[in-house]
Amino acid sequence: MTLALTEAERETARRDDATGLALRVVAEAARLLGAERLLPIASAHIDGCLYHGDSGVAFAEHLVAGGGRVAVPSTLNVGALDLLHPDRVQTAPARRSMARRLMAAYTALGCRPTWTCAPYQAGHRPAAGEDVAWGESNAVVFCNSVLGARTNRCGDFLDICCALVGRAPDCGLHRPENRRATVLVETGGLSAALRDSEVFYPVLGAWLGAAAGGAVPVIDGLPKGLSEDRLKALGAAAASTGAVGLFHVAGVTPEAPSAEAALGGRAPERRIALTPEALRRARDRLSTSVAETVDAIALGSPHFSYEEFARLEAALKGREIRLPFYVCSGRHAVERLEAEGRLRPLEAAGVTLVTDTCVVVTPILPRDGGVLMTNSGKFAHYAPGTIGYGVVYGSLEDCVATAASGRVRRDEALWR
Repeated sequence: MTLALTEAERETARRDDATGLALRVVAEAARLLGAERLLPIASAHIDGCLYHGDSGVAFAEHLVAGGGRVAVPSTLNVGALDLLHPDRVQTAPARRSMARRLMAAYTALGCRPTWTCAPYQAGHRPAAGEDVAWGESNAVVFCNSVLGARTNRCGDFLDICCALVGRAPDCGLHRPENRRATVLVETGGLSAALRDSEVFYPVLGAWLGAAAGGAVPVIDGLPKGLSEDRLKALGAAAASTGAVGLFHVAGVTPEAPSAEAALGGRAPERRIALTPEALRRARDRLSTSVAETVDAIALGSPHFSYEEFARLEAALKGREIRLPFYVCSGRHAVERLEAEGRLRPLEAAGVTLVTDTCVVVTPILPRDGGVLMTNSGKFAHYAPGTIGYGVVYGSLEDCVATAASGRVRRDEALWR
């Protein structure tokens, strides 16, 4: 395939500034991906603002020096600093300085300083069918699956280049033919109580990522009216353990009024009847430790939503927290809690709020390591490799009960 640029795009590519560089990067990515053209995008979500090394800072500042400015509304993913609570990040002064420079550069490019991995909770919600260029795996899968907008996984640097020129390669999940499900997952063999529980969805996602890989699945047999938090947890875990960029839930997600519709009227290439045994094995893989005690609790990957705080408040009622207890969330949710007078009681109960970043990408947890308990499939998947903590997976209520007792508490009834 040969990439065909419009005359306006070719003219832009010849420019000796940030926009010209960005167009050349997007065009070269399109050629490598086999796209025949670029397509206009409505918005972008930028993952490149998280500090991984000085080269990222040099690139972003080069774009600023070249007069770069985003051409479409663009939000920013988590950074490497908590700008509201700077003392919570334990990092060397030089690294802190570079991380701050990177965050400042992306703001200077015109991006909205949302600093959240869940921009869809902060008002960035493209319409169904809109083409966008989003980074951050959980945001990508939510955008495609729950909102019905269209994006590929845009890696660091490509995301901001797409934002600067308002274009993305026309390939992958932008194409309707690539959004058709090819794998049918049947959940009718699971108990109704399990399918209606919060703790189920991160585990389902972890299983789905490993089972589906990069294929597009449709899940049949889940309850109607699933909350966005459950779909968020499902997608985040699936995008972590596999390469799932889009899933359908029959009768729930925009392109799946039925399983047959999601499959495009064709027979599935694979049909999987999910069993309780397979799901228990997936749950057990999320726990890398069998310790009876844990050293810290961490919730909020993806970032805790405003609605999830209400569940946390209910679980905390009448309990005293004995363990370090971290909740990662976006400013949009934390500021709303503060305005309603609900932030101080949470902090008084022993909750440490982390904003702008999260504990798995930034050194916030105690440095001597140990065992972390979480209700996040994404945290559970990444924590052993990124921060060296063992993991115990449980529900939000399990996490609170464990933090109050000082010993691991997990309700096993649903998993029997």
